[in-house]
Amino acid sequence: MHVAINGWFWAEDSTGSGQYLRHLVANLNKVSPSLELSLVLPPHIPQPTGLPEGVNAIRTSNIPRRSKAGKVIFEQVAFPRIAGRINADIAHVPYWGPPLSCPVKLVTTVLDVIPLQFPIYSSGLLTSLYTSLVSVAARGSNHIITISETAKLDIEEYLGIPEDKISVTYLSHDPRFHPRLGSERDAAVLEKYHLPERFVLYLGGFDWRKQVNMLLLAYTYVAEADGDTFPLVIAGREPAWNNPLFPDMRAYSSKLGIEDYVRWIGFVDEDDKPSLYRLADVFAFPSMYEGFGLMALEALASGTPVVTSNALVFEEVLEDAVYMVDNAREMAGAIIALLIQQPLRETMINQGLALASKYSWRKTAQETLAVYEDVLRS
Repeated sequence: MHVAINGWFWAEDSTGSGQYLRHLVANLNKVSPSLELSLVLPPHIPQPTGLPEGVNAIRTSNIPRRSKAGKVIFEQVAFPRIAGRINADIAHVPYWGPPLSCPVKLVTTVLDVIPLQFPIYSSGLLTSLYTSLVSVAARGSNHIITISETAKLDIEEYLGIPEDKISVTYLSHDPRFHPRLGSERDAAVLEKYHLPERFVLYLGGFDWRKQVNMLLLAYTYVAEADGDTFPLVIAGREPAWNNPLFPDMRAYSSKLGIEDYVRWIGFVDEDDKPSLYRLADVFAFPSMYEGFGLMALEALASGTPVVTSNALVFEEVLEDAVYMVDNAREMAGAIIALLIQQPLRETMINQGLALASKYSWRKTAQETLAVYEDVLRS
């Protein structure tokens, strides 16, 4: 079987789509050495790093580099054309950006349908048009892969795709996320980001659904209890603040009067993330919606207890391994409890490690391969 895979996100290993793509390709290569894989790359990735041995890299040309127009041309024209030219049996787009027409059987991974659920993510004419385009194109795929049963239900509802055309393949954490392996780097990471000895961590984006405002409000309670000992470290590339999609969280922190207890450390290199999780006393993840919740799983695999919102996907994916809350006051109580109650802390750490051991990228690849085989037979 020959599979052509859209490699638009190959160089973006700090994004969920990029991590999914890299781990999927690497593990497909392991579980089925006879599988022929061709990674079709856009012009802005001339030399792909980390490409597994035996995977063919095919670079497109003559399309605009790293622009919205270039991305659409790559998705709608260049990728399907190359998939047909190389006689692939399956074309796989590992994110929500399939072509309207494809000369070979098409599998699309839809990680979530956030732009349809929350209109704030599809505001603006071009974004709205793109969302409409990929929605129509997804319905024409031979099969859809998604990453949780929660996301599957949303795809059925918002895209109108029948249940039997959607398969769930869970994500996993990288083996680098571990309570001990690699801990020799922890001291250097502590110094690099000027981290306090003890802290609560948030790592992620700052868009509206992430509810960083809920965490900041929760920290008004934590600060009263012991904010000097356990400051809040906020990690992630900061956006242009003060618009509907990105409310100004720095201004909100100032309004709440907790600036002395909040450390903003900005973008964190991928290689430093395992240490950052390990060094944290608690990882807080207040997002109201995720397709899966990979960062929370990474923290659990690192031996760090996690507090999340009560989003349905966390109940499905993280089960009883995290402390789920309904509001800022409960989040504050959960954080404080995990900081000071050692028996609870140890219980949650052990449950988190046990849960993390259930997930593997090898299993993700095996289940994806099964989808390819089913589509090829149908």
